[in-house]
Amino acid sequence: MTLGRFIKQFLPRGLFGRSLIIIVAPMVLLQGVVTYVFFERDLDTTTRRMARDVAADVAFLATLEDSTPTLERDGVRALSARELRYHLTFHDGDKVAAPLRPSSNTIDLALDDILATSMGPRRQFETSRVNRDFDIKVDVKDGVLEILVPRDRVTVSQPDIFILWMVGTALILVGVAILFLRNQVRPIERLARAADMFGKGRPVADFKPYGATEVRRAAQAFITMRERIERYVNQRTEMLAGVSHDLKTPLTRMKLALAMMHDDADTRAFKTDIAEMEHMLDDYLAFARGEGGEESEDSDLGELVRDTTAAAAKARAADENRVRVTAPADMHLIVKKAALRRCITNLVDNALKAGRQVAVTLSRNDRHAEIIVEDDGPGIPESRREEAFRPFHRLDEGRNLQTGGSGLGLAIARDIARAHGGDILLGQSALGGLKATIRLPV
Repeated sequence: MTLGRFIKQFLPRGLFGRSLIIIVAPMVLLQGVVTYVFFERDLDTTTRRMARDVAADVAFLATLEDSTPTLERDGVRALSARELRYHLTFHDGDKVAAPLRPSSNTIDLALDDILATSMGPRRQFETSRVNRDFDIKVDVKDGVLEILVPRDRVTVSQPDIFILWMVGTALILVGVAILFLRNQVRPIERLARAADMFGKGRPVADFKPYGATEVRRAAQAFITMRERIERYVNQRTEMLAGVSHDLKTPLTRMKLALAMMHDDADTRAFKTDIAEMEHMLDDYLAFARGEGGEESEDSDLGELVRDTTAAAAKARAADENRVRVTAPADMHLIVKKAALRRCITNLVDNALKAGRQVAVTLSRNDRHAEIIVEDDGPGIPESRREEAFRPFHRLDEGRNLQTGGSGLGLAIARDIARAHGGDILLGQSALGGLKATIRLPV
């Protein structure tokens, strides 16, 4: 796995998350650089400059303590403390002990280095903390001089305030960025949902363009496309309705004429031919129309599957023991009921033609609802399963799914499934024949 792919699997997939990273990542990187520069360079430089002044004062006080007569030291200490703002304490007869461990604090290390440079290696000293102030003990004549130095004399008083201000402003900016990005991404999400609903054949209610100019243009283009498709479907449906009427009118006259004729073998054959022509005409028109004029509605899939399967078996005069239906109740989905009923009918009818036992199963997961129709017939070779969906095409070998039909059963069924945003998949059934799966998005 390359580094790019490894990093990509941890990145967010949504536009909002990626846009937020584009804004936050440079901000975090910039603040990291600024913090490094401030603490490792500017703060260290400022601390060393201030500590150098303190070290000079300490060295001066130590030298003054060594050179001043004993009787005059108290007055000199008082004067020095008042002028330098240090608290001075003399410990008669003490000695500075070597520190047990070196300091790990950056400021303490800087102060120790500068004190060592200022006073030289001959004079022992020790630095420590007393609350927030610095306590410096220096070996002098006859004892130890303790100097309590305020913190603001050695380093900037509150470097943590810098971090607080930096983090606080960063959080405010991130909050503003999140609010702004949320408002910019929401129109794109609405457009995606509207396109997804339209692709599933479901109504898209109250969708209006809003947001940035580019998003408005994309939304308006989607609305225009949707109106053109709906207008095309309506015009085609109206035209086909007229064609259906015009074609069925002469067939009706022929049926009436046959009804007045004597009932013999030729008449019965002619009636069969006319019935087959009507059936084929209905299939052709249904395939061309694609059930485009029907509105989607909330439907109980379990009830729809049970009723449709029972009706298909009854139309085939099939024994009820041949068909087994497993469909849970209260499984609702927004579908075109008449179209989906025709889709299921075509698959069940094909299964009853091919096999003796048929199983219809309805199931659902987080992404799809599946209607599976299985039979124990000869099945279809895997290499020819896609061929079975071709309109007006019959499989001459093995299993003939459209025996006595128009060769449109599976084509109409797939067209209906895809109009719902789903598809039909063919596979090997556990019963030994064909398994047809209607997969619909939830």
